[in-house]
Amino acid sequence: MATLKSPQVSKDRDIRTVGRTYQSVFFILFILLMTAGLNTRLGYLQIIEGPKLRKRAEANRIRTIPKQPERGNIFDRNGKLLATTRYPRSVYLWPMAHTKPSWSIVGPRLEQVLKIPQDEIEKKLEEAGPNSTNLVRIARDLNEAEITGLKEYENELTGVEIHTEAVRYYPHGKELAHVLGYTRELTAEQLKEKKKEGYRLGDVIGQMGVEKAYEQLLRGEWGGQQVEVDGKGRPIRVLGEKQAKAGNDIHLTIDLDVQKAAQKALTLRRGAIVALDPNNGAVLAMVSHPTFDPNIFSKRKLSQKDWDSLQSTDHPLVNRSLSAFPPASTFKVITTTAGLESGKFSPNTVLQTYGSLTVGNVTFGEWNHAGFGPLGFQGAIAMSSDTFFYQVGRRVGGPTLIEWTRKYGFGQKTGIEFAEEESKGNVPDEAWKQRVWKMPWTVGDTINMSIGQGALQVTPLQSAIMFSVPANGGYRVKPHLLKDHEEAKSWRESLNMKPSTVKVLREGLRQVVTAGTGTRLNVPSIAPAAGKSGTAEAGVGRPNHTWFGAYAPADKPEIVVVAFGENSGEHGGSLCGPMVLQVLEEYFHKKYPGKYKILESENSKAITQNSQGRTGD
Repeated sequence: MATLKSPQVSKDRDIRTVGRTYQSVFFILFILLMTAGLNTRLGYLQIIEGPKLRKRAEANRIRTIPKQPERGNIFDRNGKLLATTRYPRSVYLWPMAHTKPSWSIVGPRLEQVLKIPQDEIEKKLEEAGPNSTNLVRIARDLNEAEITGLKEYENELTGVEIHTEAVRYYPHGKELAHVLGYTRELTAEQLKEKKKEGYRLGDVIGQMGVEKAYEQLLRGEWGGQQVEVDGKGRPIRVLGEKQAKAGNDIHLTIDLDVQKAAQKALTLRRGAIVALDPNNGAVLAMVSHPTFDPNIFSKRKLSQKDWDSLQSTDHPLVNRSLSAFPPASTFKVITTTAGLESGKFSPNTVLQTYGSLTVGNVTFGEWNHAGFGPLGFQGAIAMSSDTFFYQVGRRVGGPTLIEWTRKYGFGQKTGIEFAEEESKGNVPDEAWKQRVWKMPWTVGDTINMSIGQGALQVTPLQSAIMFSVPANGGYRVKPHLLKDHEEAKSWRESLNMKPSTVKVLREGLRQVVTAGTGTRLNVPSIAPAAGKSGTAEAGVGRPNHTWFGAYAPADKPEIVVVAFGENSGEHGGSLCGPMVLQVLEEYFHKKYPGKYKILESENSKAITQNSQGRTGD
């Protein structure tokens, strides 16, 4: 039987195929590329992304508990407290709180207890960003019911923290509202602008008045604690602490007693009272009515009642001390100055006054419709003769009258710290009239301006500066609210007036009180005073504006007071004069106890009675 043999494998053929081609090369290259990619990724994460990832990791382990700085206190010139800080409790959350599973319980519960919509809370947390290591305040100034509610549901409210914080408090409420202003949380727009200055979400900032003007001094610097927490967010140990730096205390020029007296005297629906030291421009009082309580802005949320009080048609947030109105006959101080300084009139000039004066086809009347006979400057100021000053204005001319109006500071901001709130008023001239009315300046415009009418507009503060010029001997002062120890000359500028001009002005303003339209101030309850009244037309069918400005003592003035009534009706001497008197009484009785008589009952009667006044007051 034949034996079967396996076929012989050819010597030219190798049965091994693995590794004989390029597979091994590809495999090695693949391994190398994978290793290089991993190394590159690790390098990127460690070098490029390292700081960010480290920060994110530490955010889970290390947290910052910020400590708000205490805002600086504000005092009056005598050290009496005007604004300070109280310490209510507030609710804070970590920014990532609303991304956790527990938020489905925490969010609705916070909405229930705090009466804040859940989406409003979430919006605040989202604004901070999930990577923020700072707590976010979601509610402030908790009441007892809210604190009780949070403690009742404490087991459900994981990550919710309650801390005390500094909140602004104004012990005198409405009495200093327009001076101090108020603080309020930054709006979204303000936060964008202020982030570069170190402000953060939830910060409060001065929004008006001294609080806004001196924000950088009052603000202070944030501090805080860095703490290590466990997996449940509970603090284990304090890693470091930076003390918050309190803001600077500041002292104002305001005299609280004078301020309160002005607030009490201003019984009008709308008006203002300003008191200055005429020698250096220090503001002793600044009152505007209607007013508001700045403490309402420290609340978490304004009530409907609060909101309604701020939205009144009388605009309580407007500072009428810095708003512009026609000055009426108080402006005759400047017309007198222009007349005497122009050289066209002498201190001894006497002019005939009339029942009216016709220029062109227009008749300009005297307030008493009869005239006063011949008068000099002093008598014309005392009796507030319109036809006397028509003649002065006409002869001096518009350009000279306008020039002196601007020298007194009208038509420009005074330089007080409230630049954004202050109106510069209006001094009309040829260019203004052409621009606004498309008409040339006429002699009639000059005549109107000579008695403070027409398009001329000034603020009560500017008016107080005007009265300071004759009071201090011919200097325009710069009003200011921050008390310092600079000499008076640092706050004033000479108008280079002739001594004879100052003398005429002071004699005339004194005669207003002794024998003219301001005899309400000719009483023994204050030092001898000098002043001027004014009653301005406010348009057809609208009540007059009223003014009275005065300084005392007449021979060596220490204080200027200007009272203004917006659409108050009546007349300056009869309505605003008694208000000025009440402020002066407070000043002199406090500064010189027992030197001057107290006539409180008589003055109260004078302020409230509906007395007959002169239409030229």
